[in-house]
Amino acid sequence: MNRHGQRIGEPASRWRMQIVPIATVMIASALPLMLPLVASSPVLPPLGLLFFLSWQLLRTEMWPVWIGLPLGLWDDLFSGAPIGTAIALWTAASIAIAYLSQRIYWRGFLHDWAIGALLVAAVQALAVFITFPHAPAGHMLGLVLPQIIISVLLMPLFLRLTGKFDNFRLKRR
Repeated sequence: MNRHGQRIGEPASRWRMQIVPIATVMIASALPLMLPLVASSPVLPPLGLLFFLSWQLLRTEMWPVWIGLPLGLWDDLFSGAPIGTAIALWTAASIAIAYLSQRIYWRGFLHDWAIGALLVAAVQALAVFITFPHAPAGHMLGLVLPQIIISVLLMPLFLRLTGKFDNFRLKRR
C-alpha cells in the first residue's frame, strides 16, 4: 500500500468505468430541458451528441457500435424529435467513427475535431430534415446553421471535458 491507501496495480473502480461515460451523455441530453431558456429556433448545441461523439472519438473500443440505440432513444425522449431520429443518426455516427478508426491509425486532435465537426453537422442537418420533412430545405438549414456552427466550435471543449471525465473514470479509488 502507498500513502494514499491504494495498492500498486489495483484496478480502477468498475462502477466508474462503466457509469461515467453513459451518465455524462445522458445528463447532457437532459440538461437543455433544465435550463430556463425560451427560443423560437434551436440555439443550444446538442450536448448529449457532443459528449457521445467525444467519447466515441476518445475511446473507440469502449462501447459497441450499437450503443447509439439506447443513448439515442434517451436523447429522443428529451429533444422532442420523432422517436428514432437520434437512434438512427447516432448509430450511423458510431458506425462511421468505428470505420474511420480502422482506416486512420494515427489520429490527432485536429483529426478528431474534423471528424466530430463533420458528424455533428451531418447529424443535425439530417435531424432537421427528418423532423420537418415538408419544410423548405433552405429555410430549415438557415434555422439550424447557427446551432451547427456553435456545436462545431464547442467540439474541442467537449473533447477536453471528455478527457477529464476519462481521467476521473480511470482513477483508482
